[in-house]
Amino acid sequence: MKISRLRRSALLIIFLSCANASAGFLSDDEPAESWEEGAVVLPAPPKKENLLRYDVGTNSTMNFTIDANSVSIADNTIIRFTSVITSDGGAVNISHEGIRCKSAERKLYASGRPDGSWNAFPEATWRQISSVGANSYHATLLKEYFCDGESVAGKATTIVDRLRRKRPIR
Repeated sequence: MKISRLRRSALLIIFLSCANASAGFLSDDEPAESWEEGAVVLPAPPKKENLLRYDVGTNSTMNFTIDANSVSIADNTIIRFTSVITSDGGAVNISHEGIRCKSAERKLYASGRPDGSWNAFPEATWRQISSVGANSYHATLLKEYFCDGESVAGKATTIVDRLRRKRPIR
């Protein structure tokens, strides 16, 4: 039986279309992870007596601290904290942030105002953590205090104790 070239081409196109359509069903790939972050509740403004200092390297001219009372774990995947960074000249930057261990990302939820209130950023997005530049302190927190690989390194009290004792994970 002779099949015309046109008919053969049409059959081949139909066969390939069916193969493509079913390819997703036969794939061993896992579906993309569906994840949605829970609500953020901003903490009370930081108090000087609750600030825990940590070191980000010998080249830093800033004083990096975290408010011990602000450290929390959200959704078992995010460490939320209030950061207080002070320059040698006395300028203070207060922010409430989150670090997600699994993806090595950071998020800025709010910045602190001089009157103790917060300027919230509800549309903030997750950004990759870098160990270079002005925000390198996130990398220090991620690697040395907050995360063990892609997992949160203990409860909030464990993380605060690690900072208080100045005992990094590594």
